Amino acid sequence: MGKSRRRALISVYDKEGVAEFGRALAELGFEIVSTGGTASALRRAGLEVTDVSDVTGFPEVLDGRVKTLHPRVHAGILARPTQEHMEALEKLDVTPIDIVVVNLYPFQRTVESGAGEAEVVENIDIGGPSMARAAAKNFDRVAVIVDPADYPVVIAELRENGSVSQKTRARLAAAAFQHTAAYDAAIARYFADSVAGAPKQRGQHEADEGREAGPGLGREFTLGGTAVQTLRYGENPHQAAAFYRVAGARPWGLAAARQLGGKELSFNNIGDADAAVRAVAEFCETAVVIVKHANPCGIGVGAGAAEAYRTALDSDPVSAFGGIAAFNRLVDLEAARLMSEIFLEVIIAPGFAPEAVELLHGKKNLRLLELAVDDIMPGAGWDVRSVAGGVLVQEPDRVGRLDMREVSVVTRRAPNEREMTQLANAWKAVAHVKSNAIVLWKGNGTVGVGAGQMNRVGAARIAVEQAGPRAAGSVMASDAFFPFADTVELAAKAGVTAIVQPGGSLRDKDSVQAADAHGIAMVFTGRRHFRH
Repeated sequence: MGKSRRRALISVYDKEGVAEFGRALAELGFEIVSTGGTASALRRAGLEVTDVSDVTGFPEVLDGRVKTLHPRVHAGILARPTQEHMEALEKLDVTPIDIVVVNLYPFQRTVESGAGEAEVVENIDIGGPSMARAAAKNFDRVAVIVDPADYPVVIAELRENGSVSQKTRARLAAAAFQHTAAYDAAIARYFADSVAGAPKQRGQHEADEGREAGPGLGREFTLGGTAVQTLRYGENPHQAAAFYRVAGARPWGLAAARQLGGKELSFNNIGDADAAVRAVAEFCETAVVIVKHANPCGIGVGAGAAEAYRTALDSDPVSAFGGIAAFNRLVDLEAARLMSEIFLEVIIAPGFAPEAVELLHGKKNLRLLELAVDDIMPGAGWDVRSVAGGVLVQEPDRVGRLDMREVSVVTRRAPNEREMTQLANAWKAVAHVKSNAIVLWKGNGTVGVGAGQMNRVGAARIAVEQAGPRAAGSVMASDAFFPFADTVELAAKAGVTAIVQPGGSLRDKDSVQAADAHGIAMVFTGRRHFRH
C-alpha cells in the first residue's frame, strides 16, 4: 500500500462494528469511499465519507442495483503494484483502492423468511461479490474484509506495521472467495429447487435404464454451507470437524434442530442423530428409533411414546447403551422416566413436556434436541457423500408405504393381515440399516438386526442370533435380493413366518421354492434399499 492518499472502500449490509472500523481507518489517514446506507451510517458516526458516485462520476441507478460496477472502482481495486499499472491509473485519474470492506445482501436470511420469489431475487447481490472477488484476486496489494470479526486484526496490523501483512491479505482473500462461493452456491440451489423445480419422486417400479439427470444434476453441481457450529473433533480426536447447514434452502433436518440442554454435540452424535431422524420419519404411527454407530439397534411403534420406546429398547438393550433415541411424537414424563434409567447420548423429538425436560436435565451428559415434525421429513435436497477427489450425489432414498397392491406375492401362501402389517414396518426399518441388511420384526418392533455384512446370510445369522427365541413367529425384511436359498433356510429354522425382499436374483426360484417348502409367505417389492 502506498504511504499517501490510501483509500478504503466500505459497502456493507451488516453494519456491525463498521463505524468503529471506519473511525480507526480515518485516524490512520485513509480516505473512506462508501455507498448508500453504509455512507449514511458512517456520516452519522461523524466520519468524512466520499460517495462512490463522486468517484465514478455516475449516480447510483435502478433503485441501487448499479452502484459500484464501474471501471473507476474496479480499476482501483484490480491494479497491481507495478509501474505500468500505476501509470495507467494516473493517466485515467483513478486512485488505487487499498482496502475493500464488503458483506452481502442477506440472500439466505430472505429465503429462510419464506419471502416470495421477487423479494428473494432482489436480495441477490451483484456489486458486492464482484468487489470482493476483485480484491481477493489482487490480494498481493489489496486487503479484502468480508467478516466483521477481522476488523480488529486489520487495524492492529495497520497500527503496528503501517500495512496489512501479505500473510493476512492471503488469508482474507481465501475467506472472501469461500464467502462468495457459498453465496453463489446458495443462489444456485435456490433456483434449482424453487424455480427450476425440486427433484420429484419416481414411481416405485420405474426402470433404472434410461433415466435422465434431474434438476441440479447437470454438468456442474454446487453445494454451499453456512456454519452451524465448530466441533471439538471429528470421528476421532485427531480430526478437525465442523457442522454446516446447506445454503440456499430453509433449514431442515438436524440443521433446524434446537438444543434444549446438555453439552455440545459431537461429530458422531450428529451423524448418528441424522440416521435416527431419517429412520423415524418413515413411520406415521408413534415410533421410536434407537441408533448406535449409524445403525438402528431398535425400532418400536406403540400407542404412546413410552410404549414405542420400551419396544425399541427391548430389541437390543445392550447396544442401546450410549445410543441416540429419535421420536416422532412429543416426549412425555413416562417416556422420560424410562430413558433416565440408561445412558443415552441424545434424544430427538418434535417436543418435550416441561416435566420431561426437568427430569432429563438431571442427566449431565444427555443432549435434548427439539425438531419440528415438518423438519424431520426425509428426502429434501440431495444426498451428497464425499469420496477421495470428489463427491457422489444422488436423490434421497424414499421408502414410503408398502402397499399390498404394489407387491408381488410369489409363494403359494400370501401373508395374512397381521404379517403384512409387520412386513411393512420391517421394510421401513431395513432401508435404514447398513447393507447387507436383514431385519426381524415381531409384534410392534424389531427383535433382530443384522447390519453391514459382506454376505446376506451372514447378516441373517446375526439378526437371528440377536433375536434368539423371539425369532419364532417373526417376519424378515432384506434390503436386497437373496442370491441363494440359504437365507430362507436359516429363516425357516429360526421360525420366521413371512419375508419381504426386492426380488430380482437369477436364483429367485430357489428362494421361492424353499419358502414354499417351509410354509413361509414371501413378497417381492421390485425395489431394493441399499445403504452403504
